[in-house]
Amino acid sequence: MEHPLAMDVEAMRRAGYATVDALVARLAHPEADPVLRRAEAAEMRSLLGGPPPEQPGEYGAVLARVMADVLPYAARTDHPGYLAFIPSFTTWPAALAELTAATANPYCGAWLESAGAAQVELEVIDWFRDWLGLPVGTAGVLVSGGSAANLTALLVAREAAGGPSPDSVLYVSDQAHSSLARTARAMGLRPHQVRVLPTDDRWRLSPGTVAAAVRADRGAGRIPFALCASAGSTNTGAVDPLADLADVCATEGLWLHVDAAYGGFAALTAQGRTVLAGIDRADSVTLDPHKWLYQPMECGCVLIRDGARLERTFAIHPDYLDSDATQGAGEVNFADRGLQLSRGFRALKVWVTVHTFGLAAFRAAIQRNLELAEYAETLIRSHPDLTVMAPATLGIVCFRREWPGCDEAETERRGTALAEDLERGGAALVSTTRLAGRHAIRLCILNPTSSEEHVRRAIEHFADAPVPRTAAHDGGAYADPRADVMADPDHNVLRTVPLLAGAPGATIQALQARGVGVDVAAGEEVIRRWDSDRFFYIVLSGRYDVFIDGRLIRTMGPGDHFGELAARDWGGGYGYARLATVRCAEPGRLLRLTSEDFQWLIDAEPAIEARLAATLAERLQQR
Repeated sequence: MEHPLAMDVEAMRRAGYATVDALVARLAHPEADPVLRRAEAAEMRSLLGGPPPEQPGEYGAVLARVMADVLPYAARTDHPGYLAFIPSFTTWPAALAELTAATANPYCGAWLESAGAAQVELEVIDWFRDWLGLPVGTAGVLVSGGSAANLTALLVAREAAGGPSPDSVLYVSDQAHSSLARTARAMGLRPHQVRVLPTDDRWRLSPGTVAAAVRADRGAGRIPFALCASAGSTNTGAVDPLADLADVCATEGLWLHVDAAYGGFAALTAQGRTVLAGIDRADSVTLDPHKWLYQPMECGCVLIRDGARLERTFAIHPDYLDSDATQGAGEVNFADRGLQLSRGFRALKVWVTVHTFGLAAFRAAIQRNLELAEYAETLIRSHPDLTVMAPATLGIVCFRREWPGCDEAETERRGTALAEDLERGGAALVSTTRLAGRHAIRLCILNPTSSEEHVRRAIEHFADAPVPRTAAHDGGAYADPRADVMADPDHNVLRTVPLLAGAPGATIQALQARGVGVDVAAGEEVIRRWDSDRFFYIVLSGRYDVFIDGRLIRTMGPGDHFGELAARDWGGGYGYARLATVRCAEPGRLLRLTSEDFQWLIDAEPAIEARLAATLAERLQQR
């Protein structure tokens, strides 16, 4: 029967052939385009704006617009010089599998309606389980990506702990992915229910830190329920000591969730399995096949060790789905394993590509990425003006260029300018980040077509490119006017605080109006380690001792400040737990600011933000 959306068979073939030809030409020459082509909103509106057409158009013309006006204005994440964020290389069999899945368009929520698709997904999940060494009985589901996988896993973890509670506490590291902040917010966790814990000098979460935080929370009557560990952090590729953290979780009765969205598939290599040791003890794991298994977006996965908990958390059976109920042993309704009822055939692309290329090809591609990152680190160490900030781990290496006499703010400004210069050249793209408050250039090598030459060109740009022209800046040097501060406890004191040097009078006045003056007696604890309050303090008078585990770390006096770690926004409104205890040694007065006021201050005054970043880098060294 003819219908308004029909195409005749020959027209479908012509359209299909034209599309395949255009896409093959694009995939065959990724370096024909700049690695990133930016565009302003007005330009995009001029190319693509306007009302939808009422009458039909010719498919070839529509395809031509897509190839000329849509796809070029983007990052070529398959470009071998794309070393930023997380590259996204895909293969032709995977793309054809996506076309196949989209054309067949099966409903993949119920066995009744898609037994073949369901079995393919079960096979793929079983592969992943086996590669990580998780036991039989582990169950999983394919989802849109790591964010959805993390949310799914932690919802199961919370149900396993007895369900929602205002006293529940979740633990993450300061290198955890931002999706965990979004997950916590989606779960309704308040700021005091998320503990952001510091990492060590290798950007890994210390088991001792976790154990101390859990003990403090239990002593305060809270209910710790889950720890999120990283198996390949986005910032540095760092892998937390998973086996040791599993020991802590076993002792403390915590659910161990491992976010392996970035690094999990390194387990296909011998080197990766060594780095990921202990992942087999996780209660849940997040994976992203659209990262290091070279699949198209969207393709994430969550694995749950006690597989029955997935359905206990998510299965809901309304009357109108009674006919979808599973009937026989081994039948699975994947809609009962997650948040989605309507879900597509994500597993097909994984199944097709693995059967097409074989695992040996994936192992070789991943191993090459690991080796290129190590090569990059070697090059960085060979240049005297470059400093390794985080050594090569799972395909990521961080570094920066140093300029004698430059403060942190100017170092970041120059490093960012060099990164922008590299982007404008069109042949390579890197991203920037901060590690313990210090600027870093980040290379992520996740493309099997990237070569030593692509890596070398990017690094030599940072080593050899001319120093960008600098604008005047505050220089970071200022006198220490503490004697004046001690003599004057009123609002004029703030004008002499080193942190606020050079700030306009209006900013000082607004700060005074926002803050609350607090008188502190000798012996009084201002903050206690592991507490969850978010206040920031400026010392107006008195003396204050800082302790970590009973050790005196420093003494602060007028003009100093503390609490900036907990006050700053780690993500989603969550902040660090208190990392030290501050006790008043001599009575004095503090100006107390909320985390919102603290954020206002650094947004209003970039020079103050730069000074606080330097403080952050220094104090995290003592964590």
